[in-house]
Amino acid sequence: MQAEVYLDAIRANATELVDAAERTTLDAPVPTCPDWTVADLLGHIGRVHRMAAGNAVRAPEDGFWPGKEIEIPEPAARAAWVREGADQLAAVLDRPSEQPASTFFPPGNVGFWQRRQAHETAMHRVDAQTASGAFTPIDAVLASDGIDEMFTLINKSPRRKPPTGDGESIHVHCTDVDGEWLARLGPDGMQVERVHAKGDVAVRGGASDLLCWLSGRGPVDHVEVIGDAEQLPRWRAITTF
Repeated sequence: MQAEVYLDAIRANATELVDAAERTTLDAPVPTCPDWTVADLLGHIGRVHRMAAGNAVRAPEDGFWPGKEIEIPEPAARAAWVREGADQLAAVLDRPSEQPASTFFPPGNVGFWQRRQAHETAMHRVDAQTASGAFTPIDAVLASDGIDEMFTLINKSPRRKPPTGDGESIHVHCTDVDGEWLARLGPDGMQVERVHAKGDVAVRGGASDLLCWLSGRGPVDHVEVIGDAEQLPRWRAITTF
């Protein structure tokens, strides 16, 4: 996807995220993130945006900056803080994708942050809208790209070990835009191919519904399931973040 698409997604989803937060109370629970309130969600996304902006202008050889020292303001100030941070992030990322940047795994370039923050912001927009009512679907093309990125990140997450198994497989198939993947669990992690192939279980549906289900945000009855449905809870546990 083009960098402009990612930047537009960051801006639009950040605006919708804060708008949704302002339609409810700061202490409202976030059903899709059970340990969080809306205030917690705002604090998280505001910090993540600033962390990403800091790393986007940081040389790869300087190492990844986790941004733990970023101070989160009091709950009442967080909506404005998130709007400001999203604008700053989009401005920082408005540069050539191939420009070097510090990331937590390759590619070490600005394009990594353009893609990662577009999907981070879109998914947390879903969380905010769920807290204040119903969420609107993620753009289908963006959602398909989000599934692709998710499968790329799973083996390389700095927060957990790669999932392993004995050959169990899942086929994920978008029905509204291009996007098919076969993921298989092996002793060394998960292998993913972008192919049309049979898995032990298959899930088919719109890209937004698939991404939301895989990420722990949507019900399985919004997608079509073919094959061994008993495997679905394990796959959802692997792909949820």
